[in-house]
Amino acid sequence: NGDVTNPACSGIEGVLEAYHRSLRSVQLYGPTNFAPVVNHVARSAAAVLDGSQYFVLLIITDGVISDMAQTKEAIVNAAKLPMSIIIVGVGQAEFDGKAVVVP
Repeated sequence: NGDVTNPACSGIEGVLEAYHRSLRSVQLYGPTNFAPVVNHVARSAAAVLDGSQYFVLLIITDGVISDMAQTKEAIVNAAKLPMSIIIVGVGQAEFDGKAVVVP
């Protein structure tokens, strides 16, 4: 939501509001390292295992992932947590064959 000290959003409306707000302020640049942000959100999700919160990490990228091995490991480690990770590639970069699916 843009607030580092309290990043929670309330419901789908809050998520959409945070998304629209971020579109006006985000600047895309490289390198494209996802593992740190996945691990950061995973730590937050791991702290709330009572079912009272669910975390959605939306990453919009204009570049190919620079730390693919670390990102895959972070995603696999986060798979058991109450969170979803959505990565959307925009622009002209080659995004083929880079999906990580954890059942």
